[in-house]
Amino acid sequence: MGFLLVDRPRPHVAVVTLNRPERMNSMSFDVMIPLRDALRDLSDDNDVRAVILTGAGTGFCSGADQSGEKGKMPNIAGLTAPTVGLRAMELLEDIVLTLRGLHQPVIAAVNGAAIGGGLCLALACDIRIAGESAYFRAAGINNGLTASELGLSYLLPRAIGTSRAFEVMLTGRDVDASEAASIGLVSRTVDDESLLDECLDVAERIVGWSRPGIELTKKTLWSGLDAGSLAAHMQAEGLGQLYIRMLTSNFEEAIAARKEKRDPEFRD
Repeated sequence: MGFLLVDRPRPHVAVVTLNRPERMNSMSFDVMIPLRDALRDLSDDNDVRAVILTGAGTGFCSGADQSGEKGKMPNIAGLTAPTVGLRAMELLEDIVLTLRGLHQPVIAAVNGAAIGGGLCLALACDIRIAGESAYFRAAGINNGLTASELGLSYLLPRAIGTSRAFEVMLTGRDVDASEAASIGLVSRTVDDESLLDECLDVAERIVGWSRPGIELTKKTLWSGLDAGSLAAHMQAEGLGQLYIRMLTSNFEEAIAARKEKRDPEFRD
């Protein structure tokens, strides 16, 4: 088996598993390059309506690989170390942006450690659900570096508020699963044994709704975080609502399904 697994345990749901448990699924290129390529493929796979990202073993992702076995960067022949470093950061940044830009909603099933870049991966997902053993750390500061990497100083304050984000990033302390749920870093905490099933249930519920409805909702939720004004954002929301209302029969189907006490079948 490779360092990345892609399974489809339920219709229209893909589970992407970082599969290097002996390294706590650290961000070696042997793991991250397949992850980037798999995410791109899934975004273009019209049979997949929701994606779950998790880690094998007892860790979600422990961030930078400190073992010295980082794998090989592609296309670096003739480059000096500073440029190779820049290309490496661009590759990792592209994964965060790809997660955020995926057509499908992405659920992070956080099992165990989400440290440094692993925390960034979790934050780039649309929904985060934690097992009881999960914990989170902005680890750059612990390593004598900045705690800001891969969008962390952008994503974390938007997830938990500025004061909490400043404290977490400046102290380098761990946030356990219970605290993560209380401050909104994850939507909820479940037993470790139930984590994947819980995430699959959420994904299955998402799959039951309208495809453009889900995709536009994801887009407008993210764009709302960057909106310049309430008025501008409401206009964007309204256009999306009108787009589906006028070009599909989804609204009529929803009303009929409620009257007939059945699940709706959205054909978009």
